[in-house]
Amino acid sequence: MGEKMAVKKRSDFKKYFQFFWRSWNIQASWNYERQMNMGFLYGIAPTLDELYPDESDPVQRQHKQEAYERHMAFYNCTPQTSAFTLGLAASMEEQYALDRENFNPDTINAVKTSLMGPLSGVGDSFFQGTVRIIAFGLGISLAQQGSILGPILAIILSFIPAWFVTWYGGKLGYTMGSKYLTKLQGGGLMDQLMYVCGIVGLMVVGAMVASMVGITTPIAFESTGLVLQDVVDSILPQAISLLVTLGMLALIRRKVPTGWLLVICIVGGIVVNALGILV
Repeated sequence: MGEKMAVKKRSDFKKYFQFFWRSWNIQASWNYERQMNMGFLYGIAPTLDELYPDESDPVQRQHKQEAYERHMAFYNCTPQTSAFTLGLAASMEEQYALDRENFNPDTINAVKTSLMGPLSGVGDSFFQGTVRIIAFGLGISLAQQGSILGPILAIILSFIPAWFVTWYGGKLGYTMGSKYLTKLQGGGLMDQLMYVCGIVGLMVVGAMVASMVGITTPIAFESTGLVLQDVVDSILPQAISLLVTLGMLALIRRKVPTGWLLVICIVGGIVVNALGILV
């Protein structure tokens, strides 16, 4: 028989407020290595503390430590839409605590990774590209007329949709997770979900490499007019960025400390740039 734990339930309102309030603080401890991971852990910590409340029990203490380490993985998403991910991850953690034998905990981070790209795309476009422009456009027009209502209106118009999406996003994520996770597990669909989430996660990582790692080579041969970067792009666009990323991944897998990775990037970047090899 698999280990099952009784989960002491808080009121739904307290859980929804947890996802709502803590998602607003998700960038408070933003870092360059894993970005919003500590903020996400802060957002889901009350759920983990509720699931494993007995610090004197070595089994519960170990399970809580594993859960805390699990949510220290890389995470980056629009704060307002992160409430949905928090709610869904909390629901999955509860399901895992109830049935550890049949629930694969790797699914939790796989789902988080697969949601980062879509939710960020929608969230950034809506809140940063639409709501903020409209709200502050109206606010600036009033402020130019000397009205104190300008900044007040801008803040209110920005807050209302953010509040709505954050509150109901966390609620939807949690209730949807509670409703469908049991069906997925019972129907043997969890492995398929894990596979799909893995593919989406790889697509997200691949898109991040292509858009955030911009490494090129300025090498050209004047005698023939050959530009090496054009040749590389004709074979595989962003190939140099991909190779550098895979090189860093190899170092990470060898457990090279983050400090040394930064030194390699900074010093290596200066050297290859000075030699005119990469820019």
